[in-house]
Amino acid sequence: MTTTNDLHARAETLIAKERVEGISAAEREWLGKHLRECARCLEISSATQQALRSLRALSVPLPRELAARTQFRVRLRAQELQVREPRWRLIWAMCGASWVGGAATAPYVWHGLEWIGHRAGLPDLVWKMGFGVWWALPAIVAAAILLMEGSERSARRDTGGAA
Repeated sequence: MTTTNDLHARAETLIAKERVEGISAAEREWLGKHLRECARCLEISSATQQALRSLRALSVPLPRELAARTQFRVRLRAQELQVREPRWRLIWAMCGASWVGGAATAPYVWHGLEWIGHRAGLPDLVWKMGFGVWWALPAIVAAAILLMEGSERSARRDTGGAA
């Protein structure tokens, strides 16, 4: 059995919900019928409608420079994102080109390091390690760049984006 207070509470809930989320056709029909029969809930509905009209007409003064500062920050962030994306593509393209070039010139570099190593009287292990460093250099450079970028990003996050 539904009490009168439950009906009024339901009506108040539907009045608020109708203005914010919307209500179903069945709920709208029930509310309309209830408002025709209940002066108290009709008054609440009218007051709610008047309050919303007043809020919509209300003008809140904001600092003049707020919009300019917000636009500046948005442009700055967009520029930062535009700069970062091509740079990463360039890094990957350069690493790929370096590996292709490395594979194409590996026999020549091997023979050249071997010749220099024998002429300088270096042990085979030394000039062979030189070849390994030469081959790994693009990966080392890319890893260094990634580490520096990651440390910059974490520093900005730790300082709240001020860095």
